[in-house]
Amino acid sequence: MDKNKLNHLIIEFFEKLSSWEHGIVRENELTLSQMHIIEILGWHKTLRMKELSEKMGVTTGSLTVVVDKLVKKELIERKQHESDRRSLVVELTPKGNTYFLEHNRLHSQLTEEIMLHLTEEENRQLEAILEKINQVI
Repeated sequence: MDKNKLNHLIIEFFEKLSSWEHGIVRENELTLSQMHIIEILGWHKTLRMKELSEKMGVTTGSLTVVVDKLVKKELIERKQHESDRRSLVVELTPKGNTYFLEHNRLHSQLTEEIMLHLTEEENRQLEAILEKINQVI
């Protein structure tokens, strides 16, 4: 196994996926960070700001700036936590959920396209490999 070649292939894959993602997000006039917040909330429904900042890998201060913009665009709403008055939670608005569903549909299309170029066994292997990688990262 050539470690340098594998390194290059991982970087190339990341760059191509990032480019694809940027193109999709740009069409919605959102930043990548904004779309990632919508995506996370689409899967988790309601999160405390602290939980969302951990999932994004940013500070709550940095997150607040992006969340403010999404609130202004009426894509997410911020509320006080029901049992902890000091804590804020965020969730998608119906408009934000529409963005999430469309973005998820495009991800599914890309996944289907990739799967068409692989055998059934290669798809199973890819799934297993990605699960292992996700445990490491």
